Amino acid sequence: MNLIKLFRKRREPLNRSLTQDVFHEYPKKQSDEHKEPIYPSLLESGNRLKDIFSGCQDFIFLPWHYGANLQYSAMAVYCLSLVQEKKVNYFKTIMQDLVPHCVGPAANVTPEDVFNYFENHGASSETAHIIGDLDTAVRDILGGNVVVLFDQWDKALSFKAITIQERQVMENLTEPVVRGPHESTVENLMKNIGLLRNRLKTPDFKLNFLTAGGKSQSEIAYGYIEGAVNPETLAEFQKRIMQVKEMEILETSYIEELLEDSRYTPFPQVRITERPDTAVAALLDGKIFVMVSGSPSILICPGLFMEFMQSPEDYYQRTVFSSMIRLLRFTSFSLTVVLPAIYIALTTFHPELIPTVLLLTILNTREGIPFPALLEALIMNFFLEILTEAGVRLPRPVGSAVSIVGALVIGQAAIDAGIASPAMVVVVSLTAIANFALPQYNFSLTVRLLRIPLMLLASILGVFGLMIGFLWIMLHLMSLRSLGQPYMAPIGPTRPRQFRDVFVRMPMDILLRSPRNRQRHYSSALTKEEG
Repeated sequence: MNLIKLFRKRREPLNRSLTQDVFHEYPKKQSDEHKEPIYPSLLESGNRLKDIFSGCQDFIFLPWHYGANLQYSAMAVYCLSLVQEKKVNYFKTIMQDLVPHCVGPAANVTPEDVFNYFENHGASSETAHIIGDLDTAVRDILGGNVVVLFDQWDKALSFKAITIQERQVMENLTEPVVRGPHESTVENLMKNIGLLRNRLKTPDFKLNFLTAGGKSQSEIAYGYIEGAVNPETLAEFQKRIMQVKEMEILETSYIEELLEDSRYTPFPQVRITERPDTAVAALLDGKIFVMVSGSPSILICPGLFMEFMQSPEDYYQRTVFSSMIRLLRFTSFSLTVVLPAIYIALTTFHPELIPTVLLLTILNTREGIPFPALLEALIMNFFLEILTEAGVRLPRPVGSAVSIVGALVIGQAAIDAGIASPAMVVVVSLTAIANFALPQYNFSLTVRLLRIPLMLLASILGVFGLMIGFLWIMLHLMSLRSLGQPYMAPIGPTRPRQFRDVFVRMPMDILLRSPRNRQRHYSSALTKEEG
């Protein structure tokens, strides 16, 4: 028989026939009794699949014949846009598995031989799994599999053969570090999991897979380290993650709101990273990660306030430098939140608190400015936000240049036009620079939002309004939870044993001498208190 080489087989990390139930937890929108079966008649099954994929011209239906006088028929179905390189003929592989020689016409093979061989898990050259209904066949074909149907058999064989072009592992551009690993996650789910497995060589690293609902049928993976994660947190997470079975999920950010305890707070309750080393460190710390096929982002939960002030590079530098830089981040956080508000409060209500020489300088620079301090600050912050967004959206080589040149031009033009004073330009510039010092982008968005209400309170009530704003923020932070965990831990509630890695980073021998994860620290503290 003249056979055409068709498909290229990419080897899977695990045997699909043995792990199908583990890797695919499909949404049960309909019971097995209501799933459309594969018909014993090849013509009927083939016509049904042709009806399902009608109008999709990149789906190939390739008939085959085998046996004595080619009297038996089969059909291979696949998506040409997903199986782009055709170098392995799976039908020929099936025939060669059933005959005692590597090559030959396979004239003595019958449909019963095929059924018995694969239903009894005979050893095959290419890994395949048996599917028993058309719904699963359609899902496998759309997932890049080659499905082979046989006449007189109410089942089919499915081979993994997806060969779409993918981005290779490269340096992380969103979380750069001077020292430490430079690799980043990509859009391939299994490749990302492999990056984590390579660093966590332990059977305690547990993985679970499920499939989102809707038309996307995105594959979702979440994992944790058994014995490190808090069981109550894990149970609450699993309860919430099950909601994705009825939703269209295209990116990990879609899942973020499902896991949050409070959806309307400006503070993020999960961390997002594209660094495998950051995800592994979080797992050792008792966290849970979530990944979605087609997205390089890793979602880490629960996310606590103090963790947003930490950077992966803190653990790759010496203790003194890491602690100094971390304290600098806390200072930057305070400056970027309150500096414009303090300037407005002092210049509007409390000029007596400003040193005389500095006060005279500020008054001299504000002479001729037609706006009050609040409106002046809002205008300059508006210009700053536009420049920040322009720098993010523009191509990377152009964005940084536009941000720098734009800031210089607009700042000087605002001073020359009498729209803003030089002191206000300095304050807004320091605010922006301090904001860029924060390591987590989603947390820096929160800080940008908090400035506005604090500036309004400072313009109405001065320092007293600023104190009201601080109290409101602190009360709000203390009331927040992330998957049931206190958002401000270990500050509130106070857990002294965890202070070794909050404002400063203790030496590595102290950090590594005891378990890293907070759950074990917390359990040990409770045991000592009870004793």
